[in-house]
Amino acid sequence: MRTAEITRRTKETEIKVSLVLEGSGQCESSTGVGFFDHMLDQLARHSRMNLVVTAQGDLNIDAHHTVEDTGICIGQAIRDALGDRSGLFRYGHAAVPMDEALAEVAVDIGGRPFLHFEGELPRGQVGQFDSDLVEEFLRALAVNARITMHVVLRRGQNLHHCIEAIFKALARSLDEAVSRDNRLTGVPSTKGVIENR
Repeated sequence: MRTAEITRRTKETEIKVSLVLEGSGQCESSTGVGFFDHMLDQLARHSRMNLVVTAQGDLNIDAHHTVEDTGICIGQAIRDALGDRSGLFRYGHAAVPMDEALAEVAVDIGGRPFLHFEGELPRGQVGQFDSDLVEEFLRALAVNARITMHVVLRRGQNLHHCIEAIFKALARSLDEAVSRDNRLTGVPSTKGVIENR
């Protein structure tokens, strides 16, 4: 079983993440930001990883630090759980519709941290979750997991639908990328190594 546990403490947040890649999509999330908990549940369920997240942050200011630091911790947990990344499909891609919204995510877990985000999210908030936090979470996850991630919001008008389509597409692409490829021995790279630190 590929698992990891991460704890992060700063003056702004205290985050604990436990992750099992070969899970059943179970999620226990308590961040103090209801919509964010809902998105983490989508991430776990549709990637089929098990995820436990507890976060205490400076929500008296806003949800920014809590969301970003949770992305850091989940990214670190994915990186640690993958180990040397041998025997993996490596690449994943998914397009997910949600009513009028359509999001597409492609990932490469080849050790090169990068985020490209394309598309216009409707401005606003869902509960305490501001639309700007989507890209902040994705960047924190991509950089700390050391994965390349391209996110394209093809269309959408309802902010809730747009964000949820993005999280579900991310989940499905991660599920594909971290899956075992039984045809492969070693790492999926002609270099013979994938840097994960």
